[in-house]
Amino acid sequence: MTTPRPTLTALFLAFLRLGMTAFGGPAMVAYIRDVVVRKRGWLTEQSFADGVALCQTLPGATALQAAAYAGLRAAGPAGAVVAFLAFALPAFVLMVALAAAYQRAQEIPAAVATFHGLQGIVIALVANAAVDFGRRTLTARRDAALAILAAALLMARVHPIVVICGAGLAGLMIRRSAGPSAPPVPETAAQRPSWAVAALAGGSVAILALLFLIHRPLGELGLLMVKVDLFAFGGGYASLPVMLHEVVEVRGWLDARTFMDGIALGQVTPGPIVITATFVGYQVAGLAGAIIATLAIFAPSLTLLIAAVPHFDRLQGSATVQRGVHGILASFVGLLVAVTLRFALATAWSVPLGVLTLAAFTALRLKVDILWVVVAGGAVAALVL
Repeated sequence: MTTPRPTLTALFLAFLRLGMTAFGGPAMVAYIRDVVVRKRGWLTEQSFADGVALCQTLPGATALQAAAYAGLRAAGPAGAVVAFLAFALPAFVLMVALAAAYQRAQEIPAAVATFHGLQGIVIALVANAAVDFGRRTLTARRDAALAILAAALLMARVHPIVVICGAGLAGLMIRRSAGPSAPPVPETAAQRPSWAVAALAGGSVAILALLFLIHRPLGELGLLMVKVDLFAFGGGYASLPVMLHEVVEVRGWLDARTFMDGIALGQVTPGPIVITATFVGYQVAGLAGAIIATLAIFAPSLTLLIAAVPHFDRLQGSATVQRGVHGILASFVGLLVAVTLRFALATAWSVPLGVLTLAAFTALRLKVDILWVVVAGGAVAALVL
């Protein structure tokens, strides 16, 4: 049984506190559940579990989507926006501070050594994510073949979005249906997308259009991050192949090593790994770039979540949707493998760095907290490299 509808202030404070300690990415879902189900009673156990399933189906960072879902169920669309912003705010503020400090740290030998070591940590992080994705997703030989093909295509410089869309179509064709789709649920006025969807989508389009008119580079940055978010199925790590391709290889805004440093800094901040977008935005266009990149990387998935919740039963029960999504997730295993190889090729290797990278990967496989792996790895790098 749920408690009365919370105020927006109560939601903001609860999720701001969660956001301050949101280390571990998807692992934060358990802590969100503890607050909104057990402590506050804003959602039932079943409602929250259904929401997590929906968040795993949609693009975007899973923990951030779960926060928005809880806010939506507890206090409507305004609650979703408030919970989403409050949960992401601490990570944004800290990442802006770190991005600014990063620019001034490039001439300090200890800082340079630390970031060199963190490149190895990032390779271990992405490789570990690929292994985790693979264990959950590659349930048949055809899935493994799809992952290998995706990796090969990305290494051959095929655009990641082309690979992702192709994998979705392949999933529809090669995977057998687990059963018939659930019967369509008659749509009622309450099930139609709310005013919030139109407001978020319309506002996002208007802001992007205005940016293109008054400052085209910021408009291009925002549009890029919107594209990255829309294809981030499977959680925040799924955004890395597209972001790497667009930021480093297509536009040359950052080199691969600087992009890896941004990922490493994203791991010492609370919140999802897609907060790397804030780092990219700051390096490209300062504080304004950080704000635009952050809003653009989060707004599409929030809009999709609010739009999808009324139709969740139909979405969850559709065998066609599930086959397509499974194909996309299988391709992300290959894309993460390719990103690992790209990062490895961009790194100046030495024996100590190789040992540090292997130790970090082993620690991650043993379930050592990501934050401690990054912090310890940076400290060792500063002393040894």
